[in-house]
Amino acid sequence: MSIDKDALYPALYKAADKASNDAQKRYLLLIKVEFSLLFIAAVLAMDWAQSKTYYVLYAIVFILATLIFFTRLALKPEQNWYQCRSLAESIKTSTWRYVMRSEPFVDSTSINIARAEFRNLLREILRTNSRIGAKISDSSSAEDQITEEMDRVRRQDLEQRKQVYKENRISEQQIWYTGKAADNKLSFYKWSILLAIVYTAAITLVLWKIAEPQWDKMPIYPLIVLATAIVGWMQIKKFNELTSSYTLTAIEIGIIKGKIDEVDEEAELSEFVNEAELAFSREHTQWVARQHD
Repeated sequence: MSIDKDALYPALYKAADKASNDAQKRYLLLIKVEFSLLFIAAVLAMDWAQSKTYYVLYAIVFILATLIFFTRLALKPEQNWYQCRSLAESIKTSTWRYVMRSEPFVDSTSINIARAEFRNLLREILRTNSRIGAKISDSSSAEDQITEEMDRVRRQDLEQRKQVYKENRISEQQIWYTGKAADNKLSFYKWSILLAIVYTAAITLVLWKIAEPQWDKMPIYPLIVLATAIVGWMQIKKFNELTSSYTLTAIEIGIIKGKIDEVDEEAELSEFVNEAELAFSREHTQWVARQHD
């Protein structure tokens, strides 16, 4: 049973999600530019020319690399990325608890009670993440925080909500983690092969230098910087760690998924949803911790 996911989540989630994605792009772009400038500097270090203009260009490249470095220190885009992602995921898991009538948003005499509980939770989440308020779009404050789609799904009967949760939350998360595990595994192999090629090229050039000592334009320094950049990029992206973590999470979700068909009562659905959301939140908490390692 499909739902309109764009219309489901609160405006605050959409704003935090966008802020996280934008901060991630800025962070990785700054890293790429910094690595590229260092590689260019290594190429220029081979003294292809002796003119004043050449060394001015050399200095400019280092100045630009330094500016990029201090820009990263000042803006801390990686911190904005992690914090906004944490905020977005907290809101997402709370939204699913609300629409499934799960604790703490169980059935009551009036829908207004559950709505009040959800608003209070959003306020608490905002207080906890008050440092990143300036990073979130102002437009989110004027849009719905409890959407019509949230209430529409919440009004559905038990079997309908079970199907919605199974298809649009559990299966989606399982597909996402499985796909990301495969992507990270492939990326790890690709970058490892590239690193091996660079190492092989460096070894070949060193041996060539031994055989032909008169050749003084060996690009050893650029290869060293390139190898360092590749190692740094692999550490930043954590391909191997994420492959293992995402694979285990996908397996755990598969184990959880089968239990939803055994749910026959509202209390059982509430317990099931909280168990599933706890698994999703645990993986996200571990992801944030890995980024700070």
